[in-house]
Amino acid sequence: MSNLDIRPIEMASEIRASSAPPEAAAEAAVEVLQPRQVPLGGPRAMNVRRTLPQRQRSLIGGWCFIDHYGPDLVSQTGGMRVPPHPHAGLQTVSWLFTGEIEHRDSAGNHAQVRPGELNLMTAGRGISHSEVSTPDTRVLHGVQLWVALPAATRFADPGFERYVPDPVHGEGFTARVFLGSLLGGSSPVASHSPLVGAEISIAPGGTLRVGVDTAFEYGILVDTGVVTVNGTVVETARLGYLTPGPGEIELHASGAARVLLLGGAPLGEQIVMWWNFIGRSHDEIVGYRANWQAQIGATPSGGGSPVPDQFGLPAGDILPPVPAPPLPNVTLRPRH
Repeated sequence: MSNLDIRPIEMASEIRASSAPPEAAAEAAVEVLQPRQVPLGGPRAMNVRRTLPQRQRSLIGGWCFIDHYGPDLVSQTGGMRVPPHPHAGLQTVSWLFTGEIEHRDSAGNHAQVRPGELNLMTAGRGISHSEVSTPDTRVLHGVQLWVALPAATRFADPGFERYVPDPVHGEGFTARVFLGSLLGGSSPVASHSPLVGAEISIAPGGTLRVGVDTAFEYGILVDTGVVTVNGTVVETARLGYLTPGPGEIELHASGAARVLLLGGAPLGEQIVMWWNFIGRSHDEIVGYRANWQAQIGATPSGGGSPVPDQFGLPAGDILPPVPAPPLPNVTLRPRH
């Protein structure tokens, strides 16, 4: 999925390990992040609830983007219709609860994204893709996630992986682990930095204690219901953030609930994130934008000699590609 804001928030972030000792981190309160509504593709398109990035927090481990949408009636919203758009320096993770999406990318991959199936696209040095809900989809409900690639692999070849995790059943819960290892489940999909990602459904009134890596920071996105996370109430569509340190996360559902648990080790690198690109400097982002504009025949602007074939275009896609929005009139600099 693209960040189709016409004025995207520039995010330049220094990702650092927590300096607090484990005892202090264990006692820290859960930070609750509120979503903001973003129209996907324009003011009349379906809305998504974006909890990451925010100005006060732009990453959780390598996770750098969380869009949460639905359940939406496609007859009312028009569904998802995201034309070809570029990515660089990141991976996209598509995870659905309801509905189906058709994916096409410039690396030659054509796939149907279905509920309970991980679809992971590596942009690496550059890729473009489109996402369109299928004609038979009546209700669309899911999340779109991005992962920032570390410096060592951020120029990797583009690619696409699909994985269907077996459900892990326990007392009062069901989990589907699509990245990393958790609750007895493990994903074979390799990540470029230490990560974990899982969908967890909790029975009404149930309490689940999840053993976690003390070196990771975590985000708990509540999809349905109300969940108390380590003593802090996190309502539907909110994201609870936990610093590294605690070895256990307690989830208590007042009624039936479903959450997405995302975690990872802080990267310890400085990144610059703007629109659909993740780089390491303002000039790098300017270059990515110019290359995409040259790719689609638009005016590159910004000087230099654009490389018009960095991203490519999905074969057989009938939708016109999305032009890049204007860059801000300031230099993208790190936020501390």
